[in-house]
Amino acid sequence: MSSGVPRTVKAVDTSELIRLDAQAIECRLNRNHGAGWLAAFADPEAVHYLWPVLVHQARHRPEFSPHWRCMLLLAMRDGQQVMSLLDVLPASFEDLPETLDAATKTEVARRLEYGSLLTQAQWADLNA
Repeated sequence: MSSGVPRTVKAVDTSELIRLDAQAIECRLNRNHGAGWLAAFADPEAVHYLWPVLVHQARHRPEFSPHWRCMLLLAMRDGQQVMSLLDVLPASFEDLPETLDAATKTEVARRLEYGSLLTQAQWADLNA
C-alpha cells in the first residue's frame, strides 16, 4: 500500500455504503455512523460519494492501521446532501469500481471542500 490516499472519488449506492459503515464499526474505526443510522436516514435510492482525504493511524487497532479517512457526500431521505466522514479500509476502497468521469469527481470534491454543506451531525441535530 502506498503511503498516501488515492486521488479519486468513488460513487457507492446505499447498500454498499451501509456495508462499508458496518465494516468500520466492526473494526472499531473512529469515523462511522453507528449501527442502523444510515439505513434509517440515508436515501435508499441515492448515490453517495467517497473521497479519501488522509491516511489515519489507529493505534488501538494496529491490524486495521493505516486506513483512509474519507469525506462522504451523503444523500439524505429528505433530499438534502450533507458532509460526513467515514473510515474505510484501503482494500475495501480499492475494490469499489471507478465509475465517475473527471468532471464529476472534481465537482464532488469541490462541493465537499467548499460547498458549505451541513455536516451529518448538524443535520441530525436539526432533524432529531
